[in-house]
Amino acid sequence: MKDKRVLIISSEVVPYLPQTEQAVNSFQIPKAINENGGQTRIFMPRYGLINERRHQLHEVIRLSGMNLVINDMDMPLIIKVASIPKERMQVYFIDNEEYFKRRTILHDEKGKCYKDNDERMIFFTKGVVETVKKLNWSPDIIHLHGWFTALFPLYLKTYYRDEPLFADSKIYTSIYKPDFEGVFSKNFEKKVAFDNISPEHLKTLQTANYEALIKLAISHSDRLIMASENLPETILNEINESKKPQLNFLDSKKEEEFIEFYSKKF
Repeated sequence: MKDKRVLIISSEVVPYLPQTEQAVNSFQIPKAINENGGQTRIFMPRYGLINERRHQLHEVIRLSGMNLVINDMDMPLIIKVASIPKERMQVYFIDNEEYFKRRTILHDEKGKCYKDNDERMIFFTKGVVETVKKLNWSPDIIHLHGWFTALFPLYLKTYYRDEPLFADSKIYTSIYKPDFEGVFSKNFEKKVAFDNISPEHLKTLQTANYEALIKLAISHSDRLIMASENLPETILNEINESKKPQLNFLDSKKEEEFIEFYSKKF
């Protein structure tokens, strides 16, 4: 792992959000990478419930100020940064008043997915990639956590396919159990298609539910990690049918196994 650059992208990270399975992993994994000689940078959305003063977030002016086009709308990108106390880990926050000011994360007070999660996903995806480009930091591994990051593999291999910074990056996806039911967007396919992504890549998004998002991530990732113990049978079948290198749930909890999985050559 020495000097290997790992970009961690997650919708939840402790200590900024409650200790869910995903939030804890998104902290513990980069911590283990750092302790084994690697370099990490972490990206997550800047939700309204994150206390900026307590966690000492501050805007990075040189990275902010860009407009991202989302479904034919210009949306301003704001980048904030903080350091996790007692750890050599820097966290970058993707912020936008329209998408991330609300006091909840991906679901409303009744537990339903926000209908604009499709646009929030596109904005987060583009925001992270454009910020990493400005940082001129080329990752060896891009490690994705959760369904909210499911567009990254697709965009990196289509929309950003000619970007040299990511030419040699390998995509690892950690798959977690579903936290919503049903379809949260009827126009997801059209909104992604606006970015001139070929229709052959978008069939999966005709039904924007949990399984469709995970299948999309699996199809464009290089390696897969089963990060929850009880994944749906359909997803387990999809993982196995992909024939891609995978790490099972029990081994994903063992630091030595995880670091070895990270270190294996392609």
